[in-house]
Amino acid sequence: MLSEVKQISGNAVPLIGNDIDTDRIIPARYLKAITFDGLGEGVFVDDRKALNGEHPFDQSQYQGAKILIVNRNFGCGSSREHAPQALAKWGIKALIGESFAEIFFGNCVAMGIPCVTADAEIVKQLQEIAIAKPQASYTIDVEKLQVATGDFTAPVVMGEGTRIAFVAGTWDACGQLVANAEQVKATAAKLPYIAWGNLAAS
Repeated sequence: MLSEVKQISGNAVPLIGNDIDTDRIIPARYLKAITFDGLGEGVFVDDRKALNGEHPFDQSQYQGAKILIVNRNFGCGSSREHAPQALAKWGIKALIGESFAEIFFGNCVAMGIPCVTADAEIVKQLQEIAIAKPQASYTIDVEKLQVATGDFTAPVVMGEGTRIAFVAGTWDACGQLVANAEQVKATAAKLPYIAWGNLAAS
């Protein structure tokens, strides 16, 4: 079954600052883990320690937030897929920002996490709303390419190919394989080297 992603709704956590790299999102020492389980506890761990409980990811009003609002060039640095995995394990389902590093963006798409961009002024307004009203609910509409919270609505941007992939559910490579299992088997049956492999194994 394909996993369509058309809308994401929930509270938002604002994270102010440009060029927040993947090593800050999840430090390299966490890459030793065999699975991604438990990475949520390590997300921004060094920044959180330095701020002694004042980091947005530690503040009580943002616990349970599903949307992360960031600034410019978020997710730069190394290509580690642990970064979006850590955010997802903490509870983040979508991101709004001025811009995202290309590989980080691609890793998010592969996990079904929409990253939409908006003008700096719109991002600033959204962050200010999240600071003033932490319980405000946000909705990112991937189909219409807009974000709304209360009576504030603004356009967001996503490449058309990526938008279609989310709306149609084709971002999910595993889901596509399962949904088309019979076609995969039929194609495999026609491949001569599959038969050669069976002969070699017998």
